[in-house]
Amino acid sequence: MRTAKKLLIIITVLFIFCPCGCQTNSAAEKKVSDNPAEISGRWSQEKAWAWYEKQSWPVGCNFIPSTAINQLEMWQADTFDAATIDRELSWAQQLGFNSMRVFLHDLAWKQDSKGLIKRMEKFLEIANSHNINIMFVLLDSCWDPHPQIGKQHEPKPHVHNSGWLQSPHIDLLKDPSRHDELKGYVQGVIKHFRNDKRILIWYIYNEPGNTNGSSYGQFEPQNKSALQLQLLQKALQWARDAKPSQPLTVGVWAWVWGKDEKKPALNEFSLANSDIITFHSDSPPEEIKRLVGILKEYNRPIICSEYMIRPGNSKFQTLLPFFKEQKIGAYNWGLVAGKTQTQYPWESWQKTYTE
Repeated sequence: MRTAKKLLIIITVLFIFCPCGCQTNSAAEKKVSDNPAEISGRWSQEKAWAWYEKQSWPVGCNFIPSTAINQLEMWQADTFDAATIDRELSWAQQLGFNSMRVFLHDLAWKQDSKGLIKRMEKFLEIANSHNINIMFVLLDSCWDPHPQIGKQHEPKPHVHNSGWLQSPHIDLLKDPSRHDELKGYVQGVIKHFRNDKRILIWYIYNEPGNTNGSSYGQFEPQNKSALQLQLLQKALQWARDAKPSQPLTVGVWAWVWGKDEKKPALNEFSLANSDIITFHSDSPPEEIKRLVGILKEYNRPIICSEYMIRPGNSKFQTLLPFFKEQKIGAYNWGLVAGKTQTQYPWESWQKTYTE
C-alpha cells in the first residue's frame, strides 16, 4: 500500500471470525429423512479432478465491499459501489488472492432481476481485471431471518454482522409450498452465467441448519434443518437443470460426527451431491487436518470456504501452508474493515465493545 490512508483501511484480512455464530439444530436434524435423495447429474470423480487440475490453487476470502452492510446493500442499484469494489479487489490482488467467495440474495433478483444481472456482469468485469475469479453463493441460513428490499439500516456500533441477511426470508422457508418461488432466481442467475469462465463455482446454500442461536434464535423454526433440506434438494436440482459448466457445491460446516459416526442428514446430502467438497471450520490446525482426512475419503477436490478465528489458533500462518501443500482451496472471512464489522467477535451480540 502506498499511502497511510490505505494502510489504515486495508487489512491483510481483518475479519477474525467467521460470519455467523454457528449453532446447529440437532433436534431438527433427527426429524430429517435418514436417506436424503441424491440428485442426478453429479460430476464423476474423474471430471471433478480434471476440472480442478486446470485451476490455479484457489486462495482468497469471502468478500463484500466495506460500504455494504449486507448482500442487498452490495447488489441493489442505489448502493452498488463499483469504485470501492475495484479499489478493494486491487488490494486483494496485491496480497496474492486469486478468488473471492461472494454472496447474492434472492430479493435482489425479485426486486430487479435484469439490474442484478447487469451489476453481476460489472462485478465480474472488475474482478477479472484483477485476475480474480468468483465463487457465488445463492442461499444463506445465517443471521437476520427477515430481510427487506430497500434501504438497509445502519450498523449497530461495534456489533459483528449486525445487518447480514438470510436468503430466503424465514416466512418463505417455513412454507414448503412457497419454495418454488425461488426457482426463477436460482435458474435465472445460473443460466445467464453457466458458461462464464470468470465464475469458478456455484455454492448453493451457505450453512444450512444454522439456527443463529447467539443472535436471532428466537425467530427460528424448530424444524429449520428439515425445511432447509427440502429446499436444498430442490435448489440443487434446479441448479443441475440449468446445466452450468462450473461445479456445484454445498459446504459441510456442523462437525458433530466422528470418523465412524453417522453424519447429520444435511451433511450426508451435501457430501453425496456436491461436485467438489467444500467445508467450513474455525478449528485449530490439528482438528482441520483430522477433518480433511475424513473428507479425502470422498476422493474429490476439497476447498475450505471459511476459516480463521485467531483465538482458536485458526490463522493464516498455521493453516495456509497446510492448505497449499495439500492443494486445498482456502477462503478466510473478509478483507477490509467495513459496515459488516466482522472484525468484532460473535460475542459482541452479548458483550459491549467500544473499539
